[in-house]
Parts: sequence; C-alpha cells; structure tokens
Amino acid sequence: LPEEPLPPGLPSCPLPGKICDVARGERPGSCCGMAMAGLRTAKYQLPEWHRRNARVYNRAYAVGEESERGRAEAKHLTKHAAACAQRAQEYSKTTLAQRLQDIHFWRVELQKEIVELDAETNLLAAQKLRLERTLDATEVPYGVVTDNLQCRERRQPPDLVIDEVERQLLKEADLIRNIRDLLKRTIIQATNQIRSNRIQKEFCELDWSDKVETYHIDDKCVGYSNDSTDIQAHPSSVKFEENASTPKTWAQFSHDNIYSAEQEKLASVQLRSLINNIIHDVSEDLRMQRATVNEAFDNHCRELDDAKLRLEQHLEKILKDIGEEEANIVALKKAIRDKETHLKVAQTRLYDRSFRPNIELCKDEPQFRLVSEVEELTVFLEALKRKLMESEQCLKNLEETRMKLEKEIAVKANSIFIDREKCMTFRIRYPVDLEVASYK
Repeated sequence: LPEEPLPPGLPSCPLPGKICDVARGERPGSCCGMAMAGLRTAKYQLPEWHRRNARVYNRAYAVGEESERGRAEAKHLTKHAAACAQRAQEYSKTTLAQRLQDIHFWRVELQKEIVELDAETNLLAAQKLRLERTLDATEVPYGVVTDNLQCRERRQPPDLVIDEVERQLLKEADLIRNIRDLLKRTIIQATNQIRSNRIQKEFCELDWSDKVETYHIDDKCVGYSNDSTDIQAHPSSVKFEENASTPKTWAQFSHDNIYSAEQEKLASVQLRSLINNIIHDVSEDLRMQRATVNEAFDNHCRELDDAKLRLEQHLEKILKDIGEEEANIVALKKAIRDKETHLKVAQTRLYDRSFRPNIELCKDEPQFRLVSEVEELTVFLEALKRKLMESEQCLKNLEETRMKLEKEIAVKANSIFIDREKCMTFRIRYPVDLEVASYK
C-alpha cells in the first residue's frame, strides 16, 4: 500500500502564554477565592481567538483530507484486491485445468498399460496352459517307452541283448524325461511371470485409481466459483503435508510404474516366444526320436525274420538228413544181419568140414576159400558195425541240432512277437505331434 501522506503544516506563530493572574481586590464581591486559582477568567485576546479558530479549521481540514485520502486508497485497494483476486483465481483455475490435462494424460497411459498388461497376462496364461497340456501329452509316450522296455525284458536268451532298439529306447526315455523336466521348469517360470504381471498391474491400477479420484477432486475444484454454495473457510488448509510429493516425483512415480509394466510385458512377450520355441523343438525332437526307434524296430524285425527263415531252412534240411540217416541206419542193420547170415553159413561149412574123417581132412581149395570168406565177412561186419555206430552218433547229433534249431526258432518267434506284436502295436498310441496336442 502507498505510504499515507503527512497532513499539511500549519503556519508557525508564537502562541500567547497562559495568563493565570487574578486581580485581587478589583472585584471584592468575588466568591471564587483561592478555588479559582490557576484558571483563566479573563477574556481571550482577539489574535488568540483567530489562532484558535485557525487551528480548529486546519485540524478539520487535515482530518477531512486524511479521510478523503483514506477513502481513495480504500477504493483503489478494493479495486486492486478484486483484480488481483480475480487474476489469482483465474490463474489457479488455469493451473488446475493444466493439472487436469496432466492427470488425464497419465491416467490414459496407465489405463493403456493396464489393458495391454492384462491382455499379455491372458496370452501368457494360454501359453502356460499349452505347456501343461504338452506335459500331460508326454505321459503317453513315456508309458509306451516304459512298456516297450519291460516287454523286451521278456525276450529269451540269446536274443536278450542290448541291441540298437534297446539303445534307442533308452535314449527316447531319457529324452522324454528331459522334456518333462524342461516343461516343468518353464511352467514354473510362466507362473512366476504371470504373478509379476498381475502385481505390476495392481500397482498400475492403484496409481490409475488415485489418478481418477484426483481428477474428480481437481475437476470439482475447477468448478468452484464465488457463487458456489458449498464453499467454506478452511484456514488450516494452506499448510503442506509432510508426505506430499513434488511434481517431479509425482510424474516420476507414474513413469516408473509404466516403465516397470513395459518391462514385465516385454519379459512376458519373450517368454511366450520361448514357450513356442520350446514346444516346437521338443515336439520335433520327440518326433525324430520316435521315427528313429520305429526304424530300429523295423530293421530288427527284418533281421529276426531273416534269421528265423534261415533257421527254418536249416531245420528243414536237418529233418531231411535225419530221415536219410535213419534209413541209412536201417540199411546198415539189414546189411549187418545179412553179412552175419553169410558168416554163419561159411562158419557152419567150416565146422561141418572139420568132421571129415582121416585123410579127408584136407586143406583143399574149398577150405582155404571158406576161411578167406569168413575173414572177409568178419572185416565187412566190423566195418558195417563201425559205420552203424557212426551213423547212430550222427543221427544223435542231427537230433540235437534239430532241437537247438527248433529252440532258436521258438526264441526268434518270441522276439518277433514281442517287438512286432507287442511293442510296435503299442507304439501306435504314440502321439503324432506334441505341438498339436498342446492345443487340444
């Protein structure tokens, strides 16, 4: 406010001294006496009267000037205060409107992040469901492989060997176990990411909710005017709260929430891509291993068929040899009996000729011939008997070989039945594609 001007000065002039002398004895009839001592009872002088009037006029003029000046200053102050108050109110309304724009901007950004993060969380949940279905789908091939290994344990020696089929089945079992472990770890990772997404979404929702409430409050404040009926005096509202934020920290808080939401969303997108790759890769690996095992089964079954066929051919030949050897033994026995009959005839002749009398007991040509015949027949009989023994041993060997061949054929037939009828038939239940199964 402008400094109040001083009142105009009065003309300086010496004032008359106060005369307090009382003329004694001039007025013998005075009753004042000593009680009126010190008070002027005489009349004022004319200059004194003029000066006194001048002082009254000047004082009245000064008071009037001061009053006029005060009224002018009050009027000016009133106009200035009204203008300043109006400007301040308009500026406050403008700042509130700007603040509403800022709040609206962050509210829209937060709402956008909430919607996108919720959609991304739903997509990740769908991928997690695919992982769980893929994990469930691996139970069938693992059961098939386990059953194949258990069935092949029932093969009989010497077919109970660790062949290529066995190695590929064990490799397939290890592959399925590794796939299941990988799927379980990925499911846990997806669960943690979904939890992080929802936590960050909750942070954004809380911030968005605060922004909505603040927007309504500031929008209500923008609508206040001097004519509003719900305005009240709140003298204590001018102080700042100790925990109040600054515009920089306020904007940084929402920025950090949006940035964290973007990071979680990016991590979720990368994890979804990783899940797609994992499902595709494990499906392809399992499909290739399944084809390898089936090929090993086919090759092994062909080998078993060839081996069984060769054994059957050998068995057919052995059976033919056994028949021929049995006929040979019968022929040898008949030959031995015939030769024994011839020997008996010759020996009987020699025996009867030994009874010739006297000089008739001659070593003649028939005698020598009969002796030679007996010796010759004896040699033939020994040879035939040895050959009979050899033939009987050969027949025994042929019978043992026949039994071995029949046993080998039975073993091969059992192995073929296990591999082809049990294992390969059961492998038909094997899922064609895990990636397709993950959508079912």
